[in-house]
Amino acid sequence: MAFSGRRTFIIGAGCTAFIKPRGQRTTEEMGLEAATKALLDAGITYDEVEAAFVGYCYGDSTTGQRALYQLGMTGIPITNVNNNCSTGSTALYNANNLVKGGLVDCTLALGFERMNRGSLGTNFPDRESPIKVFNDASSELEEQLSAGKNHGPGAPRMFANGAQEYFDKYGANINHLAQIASKNHKHSVNNPYSQFRDGWSVEQVLAAPKINKQLTKFMCSPTSDGAACCIVASESFVHKHHLENQAIEIVGQTLGTDEPVTFESRNAMEVVGFGMSKNAADRVFAQAGLDGPAGRDQVGVIELHDCFSANELLMYDALGLCEPGQAHKLVERGDNTYGGKYVINPSGGLEAKGHPLGATGLGMHFYITMQLRQWAGPMQAPGLFDVPDKRGKYGLVHNIGLGGAVVCSLLRRPEFYVEGGEDGRKRLGYNHAHECRPITRADVDKIKARKSSPYILQLARL
Repeated sequence: MAFSGRRTFIIGAGCTAFIKPRGQRTTEEMGLEAATKALLDAGITYDEVEAAFVGYCYGDSTTGQRALYQLGMTGIPITNVNNNCSTGSTALYNANNLVKGGLVDCTLALGFERMNRGSLGTNFPDRESPIKVFNDASSELEEQLSAGKNHGPGAPRMFANGAQEYFDKYGANINHLAQIASKNHKHSVNNPYSQFRDGWSVEQVLAAPKINKQLTKFMCSPTSDGAACCIVASESFVHKHHLENQAIEIVGQTLGTDEPVTFESRNAMEVVGFGMSKNAADRVFAQAGLDGPAGRDQVGVIELHDCFSANELLMYDALGLCEPGQAHKLVERGDNTYGGKYVINPSGGLEAKGHPLGATGLGMHFYITMQLRQWAGPMQAPGLFDVPDKRGKYGLVHNIGLGGAVVCSLLRRPEFYVEGGEDGRKRLGYNHAHECRPITRADVDKIKARKSSPYILQLARL
């Protein structure tokens, strides 16, 4: 029997605004902001952190140390993580497992990215990209799709082909992708951290410039700069620091990679991780003791990886949120937004909020944590606690990166939750769940470790 480990909790979370990639902020600057907010939220200093994992895709080695040394130089293990678009959640997965395994009581997961404009590309043109085999496999499958040969940049082309496979099999169409994109852009209007807050209508989404045969510009996530951070702790740490009023349990979490079906099935959906996501979701629900459709019924709010609206459509099916082949029916019923069965991507999702690769997954966990604390203000999903169990409904996170890796997490408020007392909102001086403010030097002074370098701190940009 597999070792299930100790219970683990997100006790602090912080985020920066996700912004257009214009080189306006450094990774250490953004990392300092997100981590400072997370530590203030948790009411602890960096001295309490026993290990850290820092995720980014576009940066030199030890960029994580450079960011965290601003909080202190305490000698802890710091591991840098790169797992494509699932980098942030992969950092959290590793941080969580250290606590779950009993090796430490408090860890920090930080993710950030400073990106280039335009479509994703490689930083190493002198060697073949590991994604090339996925691009090639997807391109080869276009001849069997009704839309025929596609065009455009590699990532949106692969996900568009996956959507086309779904269209051909089950009867969905481009209008469903536009409805998903419009839903996310409308959600983002309430999110001050979001890169785009335009609230595009379905008609505006469809009228936007075409990227390929299935996707328009407003169906695609933008490249972004930003950072996010989560702090994970054991149950004993939660009680020791009196965080029962804000700790959110990581009930289940799994990281999975591709299986032969990705290439051997000759299926464009599989190339972009349909089966990989399905397997991860099934495992994480099993960890929580929630098997089958009845388990999905206990989820109320979801942040899933809508790098393109095509992928959000596919993931409704892969994650078991609908009957097989019925993702477009879920869209038609409005079961993906306020007033429906689930509120999916209340933050605006990657399409509107932005997609700084290393920060994306941690940002998703930030938003779900705030939802389950009921701090999310205008983004708050209703009815999460209108159930007999006082722990309420679950929050689900899905974060995928081609190449490939996927992380699924199930979060829930614990049974020992108590209302009242000082919480992260008091410690920050505002509700950072739905209000975005910069940090100050005084904020950093509150959470920095006793062992800090004045030389490093005097270089910090706030």
